[in-house]
Amino acid sequence: MPHDAVRPLLVFDLDGTLVDSALDLMGTLNALLVREGLLPVPVEAVGRMVGLGARVLIERGLRANGVEPEPARVDRLFADFLVHYGDNIAVSTRPYPGVEAALDRFAAAGWRFAICTNKPEALSFKLLDALGLTSRFDAVCGGDTFPVRKPDAAHLTGTIARVRGETAGTARAIMVGDSHADVAAARNAAVPVVGVSFGYTDKPMAELGPDVVIDHFDALWDAVAGLEKREIGRA
Repeated sequence: MPHDAVRPLLVFDLDGTLVDSALDLMGTLNALLVREGLLPVPVEAVGRMVGLGARVLIERGLRANGVEPEPARVDRLFADFLVHYGDNIAVSTRPYPGVEAALDRFAAAGWRFAICTNKPEALSFKLLDALGLTSRFDAVCGGDTFPVRKPDAAHLTGTIARVRGETAGTARAIMVGDSHADVAAARNAAVPVVGVSFGYTDKPMAELGPDVVIDHFDALWDAVAGLEKREIGRA
């Protein structure tokens, strides 16, 4: 149970961390690319494509075809992406194995949960609603919730503030993510970070420098306990 008045908080990335959404994200990207007369991108390329939001995903899809992304074209495709993806947001997307059991265990121990994702906020809520997960989170902050997004520290600290209030600070908050943007945001905010090895990154998670790496959500409890013990020892 919490050892002080600040209830501990886990802040999760969404795509590639809580949910495996590769097929639906890449499916929408490829539908747009084919419509543009371009080649689809292999789903296996998701690690080097996803993580900084749909606009960057589109830019990378165009560059994979040897096309330099012009702002007007990206704007048009981004608007189309939001519609197509919103209509197909949970065709294949599912929580990773062990997610719900892990959330149950942490909730029983007094932890609170939030999401900090570069996915647009409305689409984040739509996906969580479709998967029946929305009620588990005290805050869901997307890439358009604040003026900045990960890896900017203010995206993560702003998410924490949504749960705790503006003056409560980041003590006993831990980030869980799958990409450089997640690790960098946590580092920039001086928040401990757990990296998952099964998400979307073009480099092994261990090379990105998180405090600890887990290969399955069954390992999250022990990973967080270790970080909590380390932080208490520093206090």
